[in-house]
Amino acid sequence: RGWLLATQILLLVAIAAMGFLEPGTQLRWMAALAVVIAFCSASQDIVFDAWKTDVLPAEERGAGAAISVLGYRLGMLVSGGLALWLADKWLGWQGMYWLMAALLIPCIIATLLAPEPTDTIPVPKTLEQAVVAPLRDFFGRNNAWLILLLIVLYKLGDAFAMSLTTTFLIRGVGFDAGEVGVVNKTLGLLATIVGALYGGILMQRLSLFRALLIFGILQGASNAGYWLLSITDKHLYSMGAAVFFENLCGGMGTSAFVALLMTL
Repeated sequence: RGWLLATQILLLVAIAAMGFLEPGTQLRWMAALAVVIAFCSASQDIVFDAWKTDVLPAEERGAGAAISVLGYRLGMLVSGGLALWLADKWLGWQGMYWLMAALLIPCIIATLLAPEPTDTIPVPKTLEQAVVAPLRDFFGRNNAWLILLLIVLYKLGDAFAMSLTTTFLIRGVGFDAGEVGVVNKTLGLLATIVGALYGGILMQRLSLFRALLIFGILQGASNAGYWLLSITDKHLYSMGAAVFFENLCGGMGTSAFVALLMTL
């Protein structure tokens, strides 16, 4: 929990500091702060994943994974489209950076109120204990390489299809960029959140293996909606349905995938 608090405080300071800089004349300082933010953000993700794995019992990890995906997606919405709109209409870029920094204050308070893990794990004293020993333990397990292959491939197809969605809808089907932006970014984000929460609920009743299998099949099948768009007449509601179903299934798969990582 201490590392989580440290990374959040550093993020608050670095993001707030960006509000005092002028990108046109202080680009190097902006770049340096961006590196600090990226490093602290990635570190916070790692620490948070470790914390929730230690705190949550096995039967609650599916729900915990769903809620963490929900928070991640809401963060993308706030720091993406909403931040751009607020910066353009109300706050300006300086005020927007300060608002983003202020949003970390509730996170810091939540960290201070969060429970410490009950399991006492000895602190690694050497690099070998911190890095080499865990890797040796993982690859010493039965079917370790199959587990690693599953981790690499489970979301690969879905992520690849998602990266091509905007280009396909605009160039392949012929929708306007504005239509695609509204449907793909807003409806798609909503569907991902709903899918993550629904996946977490279903995982209370399903084993992790069955959840991974069912949600993985749905992830693959959901891309058929884009194939239907390519062979039918262009219609906004059809695009909305395809985007919603694909992101819904993707959110469910993400919940199961995060729950899998928490068991390793």
